[in-house]
Amino acid sequence: MEEEAWNKEIVPRVLQLVSQRQRLGLRDLCTLLLLSPSCYHALLSHHHLWEVLDLHEMNNAGERLLAALSLPRYQHVKYLNLEFAQDIEDKHVMQLKGKSLMDLRSLNLNGCQKISDDGIEAVTAACPNIRIFSIYWNVRVTYVSVKHLVNNCKEITELNLSGCKILLYCPMIMSLNLYALSSLTDNAYQMISFLTNLRFLDLCGAQNLSDQGLSSIAKCKNLVSLNLTWCVNVTDVGVLALASTCTSLEYLSLFGITGVTDKSLEALSRSCSATLSTLDVNGCIGIKRRNRNELLELFPKLRCFKVHS
Repeated sequence: MEEEAWNKEIVPRVLQLVSQRQRLGLRDLCTLLLLSPSCYHALLSHHHLWEVLDLHEMNNAGERLLAALSLPRYQHVKYLNLEFAQDIEDKHVMQLKGKSLMDLRSLNLNGCQKISDDGIEAVTAACPNIRIFSIYWNVRVTYVSVKHLVNNCKEITELNLSGCKILLYCPMIMSLNLYALSSLTDNAYQMISFLTNLRFLDLCGAQNLSDQGLSSIAKCKNLVSLNLTWCVNVTDVGVLALASTCTSLEYLSLFGITGVTDKSLEALSRSCSATLSTLDVNGCIGIKRRNRNELLELFPKLRCFKVHS
């Protein structure tokens, strides 16, 4: 009788609680499995609960990953988070080759410093349908990893290589974060012009980006967000090229660029006044001071004002 009452009352409450949470932590889910056999089977029947495998910042993450993926309930995992996970190496991800991870859509390897090109080759071969891939702050991966991504993962739409020493050519990319990659040259930025679907680009701190490089980037006509903070070699020439083609910009940061003047602002007003809602020209000493009303005359859609006063 107690077991029957448990099945009728407690298990439905547990499932109701779980269903109200978009993503329940791995530790919490595993704890719920231990409540009762009925709860165990009921939770396993809800496949969406096991679409997320979150091991971020966990110790012994490599062994935990392999153990989890050996369980049937994770055969359709879609989101794998290993951000700053400890003790995960190439030898662990290379074992993914023999596992079915065709449903994986998002992989976060941020801060996994022991992963190299060999590991990326293995994981891209095992997970060909990845759409979101992030490997921020890894100095071991090279352009070889980019080749593996391009060759094996045709569905990628968002890629974060911030803090890595690599570049890419992958036409489907919509979002690209190259924050703090100050060593790239105009040859690298020229490659970005091939990303015709690019909408979000972060080049904060790209100190080697020149007007020539920005003119190449300007060929990405679908850009809506561009961060040029501290791109100190850019001048009006580059911004004028940008304004002439990127007419859908909604966010633009020119923070700290002393080489741009009112010519840039006027050009942007002519081309992007209907879309630009956030503009940051702090530190642009060549742009004269304006009050809010004056800015709204140039950019009626502005919602965020970041200008020197």
